[in-house]
Amino acid sequence: MSERSSIFFQMEKINKFYPMGDEQAHILKDIDLSIQAGEYLSVLGPSGSGKSTLMNIIGCLDTASSGRYVLQGQEIEDLNEKELAAIRSREIGFIFQNSQLLPRLTAQKNVELPLIYAGVPPRERKKRAVAMLERVGLSDRMGHYPNQLSGGQQQRVAIARALVGAPSILLADEPTGALDQKTGRQVMALFQELNEEGNTIIMITHDMNIAANARRVVHIIDGELTEGGDTHDA
Repeated sequence: MSERSSIFFQMEKINKFYPMGDEQAHILKDIDLSIQAGEYLSVLGPSGSGKSTLMNIIGCLDTASSGRYVLQGQEIEDLNEKELAAIRSREIGFIFQNSQLLPRLTAQKNVELPLIYAGVPPRERKKRAVAMLERVGLSDRMGHYPNQLSGGQQQRVAIARALVGAPSILLADEPTGALDQKTGRQVMALFQELNEEGNTIIMITHDMNIAANARRVVHIIDGELTEGGDTHDA
């Protein structure tokens, strides 16, 4: 219980600037955000609000122009690209709007990919991929290729791929954006189960109804972050 209540990562005064001609566009403005292990957080904001930039910094795909970001006790701004890649591989499972599965690989082989990059032996890779596909309800689709799967099934494979390396965070970018409403609800139900099992989830979305599935919502507008509160408050 103490582990679940511990601060997992913390951002302090995060700013991000991008050059635009002779000027600097101020994309993120003094972002303060902390997350506890086991939280389920939504970052809600419209297009152009800065939420994708924030996601990229959380996921160590980009770095802040200024400010402090501490992930699992590690000062992220001090890391070089090789070290950032290692953090991404070890700590973060990515789930995107489009599942980004490799079309020439079966569901099982797609899930094995992160383990290949991590140097996990073939027998162990297969064992873990099979277990994770069973976990997301695709035990009968392991040998299927992406074009033989529905959109919802493809997204479940992507979730299994994100989970298979036992990351510290699941970082989901508009995870239901390419799905119909019924399938989207099924994916959200799976996220709920994963969070109840102790997984830390951060979901980026523009959809208020999707954001409400999380236990906590923060709003980002014009690069500024405000707390939206606990969605499970009475």
